[in-house]
Amino acid sequence: MRLGWYSALTPTEKRTYWACFGGFTLDSMDSTIYALMMPVLMTVLALTKSDAGLLGSVSLIGSALGGWGAGLLADRYGRIKVMQGTVLWVAAFTCLAGLCSSFWEFLPVRFLQGIGYGGEAVVGAVLISEAITPALRGRVAASVQSGYAVGYAISLTLMPVVFAWLPEHIAWRAFFAIGLLPAFLIWFIRRLVPESAAFTQAASQPRKKLDIKEIFGAQHRRVTLISTVLASGIFGGAYIMITWLPTYMRMVLNLPVASTSGYLAVNIIGSLLGPFVYGRISDHISRGKAFLLFLLCQACVVSVYTFAPINMTVTLGLGLLLGAFQGGLASGLPVAFAELYPTRIRANGAGFCTSFGRGFGSIMPAAVGFASTAMGLPTAMGVFAISSYAIAFVAALCLPDATGADMTEEHPQGVRHGGESANSSAAGHVGQTP
Repeated sequence: MRLGWYSALTPTEKRTYWACFGGFTLDSMDSTIYALMMPVLMTVLALTKSDAGLLGSVSLIGSALGGWGAGLLADRYGRIKVMQGTVLWVAAFTCLAGLCSSFWEFLPVRFLQGIGYGGEAVVGAVLISEAITPALRGRVAASVQSGYAVGYAISLTLMPVVFAWLPEHIAWRAFFAIGLLPAFLIWFIRRLVPESAAFTQAASQPRKKLDIKEIFGAQHRRVTLISTVLASGIFGGAYIMITWLPTYMRMVLNLPVASTSGYLAVNIIGSLLGPFVYGRISDHISRGKAFLLFLLCQACVVSVYTFAPINMTVTLGLGLLLGAFQGGLASGLPVAFAELYPTRIRANGAGFCTSFGRGFGSIMPAAVGFASTAMGLPTAMGVFAISSYAIAFVAALCLPDATGADMTEEHPQGVRHGGESANSSAAGHVGQTP
């Protein structure tokens, strides 16, 4: 039985796919535990909305530093070794969060957890982008990001179970302890997943001295700037909804934990489907045009979600669309950035753009927390999210097209000509494989 593009993958590509998917899933589970526990922590530890927003933002700032740092290490030592280290790092600090009892104890732990999450996300994205044939790269690499929805679903499913068995003041600590699960993925990565051929080929050739500033040089500066602004806008809007949606459900809509879980489940289903849809579209119409389409749709959904007087049924339907467009947009960034840089600085460039996009975007949840005291939570969420998507839309209009670029080439995005055109020989095959 053929399963679309999955059946077209080689055995090595399939193992690499599941390693990246699994890493993203389990790291997502760890990171979303905090979002789900935010209302509980605000009650049990007397955290304010501003405290909660800052804890969400500091993790994302950590992910910015971790993503770029892990990218630099991956360009030097390989994708596989660095990926193993980041998975273990996230597991350890998520578990450690269960031992915290105050805002000031949570602050450094959340920051350090973010470092590992940002690193794993970047290195895994570069690895899968290098491992997959150009004709299928968009849909395969984007689908890996669906692991975020799977991880969110796992944490959402486990939450009521843990709270049913344990009292609230103990249950939240036990819930964080579940974060150790990703550590078991390391065995699979170490035994069954090979290093990417693109990195192996580059490592076998004489290499220049590592220069972290090369992505800001004349040859790559424009790409780096546009990509970072694009990521900042997309992540800024996404983090607002991810961080504050559970609180919005509990404190504005006054839904109990069980009902909140149901509404979030619909949002997660959308996040699972969105990357598959985005990946197929981006392989056919280009990464940039797919960004523009999804940004317009997401801005419309957020406008209705936060400003219109809608009933619960409409809220449920919008939650599905919100998750789909949000998941699709986030899934497109790593592969688009990976295609824009040569192998020797690919993880460096993709890591900086993705991670500092996360870092700049991380300002938004904290901003919503502060602004909500004056304008209300729904209005603050809507205003800041739509502003973020508008910034991303402008950047997407300027993004060079490297759809389907050959990852083994020195200048995959045609930067010899100023970055204006894509590698047409590779892109010409896009969409021809089912």
